[in-house]
Amino acid sequence: MKSASSNSELKKQAGYWAADQVNNGDVVGVGTGSTVFFFIERLAERVNKEGLKIKAVTTSFQSSCLCGELGIPVLDISSVKYVDIAVDGADNIDSELDVIKGGGAAQTLEKIVAAMAKKYIIIADESKSVDYLGETFMLPVEVLPKALSLVSERLDGMGLEYALRMGKAKDGPVVTDNGNFVIDIKLKAPYNKAELNSSITMIPGVVETGFFLGYAQTVCLACKDGLKFLNRK
Repeated sequence: MKSASSNSELKKQAGYWAADQVNNGDVVGVGTGSTVFFFIERLAERVNKEGLKIKAVTTSFQSSCLCGELGIPVLDISSVKYVDIAVDGADNIDSELDVIKGGGAAQTLEKIVAAMAKKYIIIADESKSVDYLGETFMLPVEVLPKALSLVSERLDGMGLEYALRMGKAKDGPVVTDNGNFVIDIKLKAPYNKAELNSSITMIPGVVETGFFLGYAQTVCLACKDGLKFLNRK
């Protein structure tokens, strides 16, 4: 899981607020990332102190391990048809409440859980709010290893600037929980996010992009002067 040190107090406010939206008996989609760390922390506190009865569906091995360590029961994602509420972080958020995710290389499972959720909440600190998606964070794309050459060729043909994500504490590329690679694409405005998402997704060997378009119902931004809530119309 990404470090929870930067902007930790702001992230904690957002994570704790989201955990307090969970009801007894809920199946909870648990995302991945530094802000979600605090969501899990507060959920565990409610489970252990309030007797909150919930079950979690997680989007990464890291989140699964943390939930297990803190006493939150975890279900396999393939065993459920829906989740009552899902909470996740974001790397970029635009004015339409669309987001880019995948800084933790978990965007595919994160998007599956988002699609299963009756209620989907994004929590982040205010630094993630941008004028356009990709302004401060590259677009992650999960790719089958054997398709790396083909995908690279197609991205070249689209005139996109990109790089294969490499490991920081190991030699070689980052490998997702699904056993795939991640390509990070640099985005420059203006562009049509729906059309670009469709074009990239249609490349054979692309598993999923980090564009989350139309998923978030509520965004909770932790700002210096308090929490700010944005709701999709």
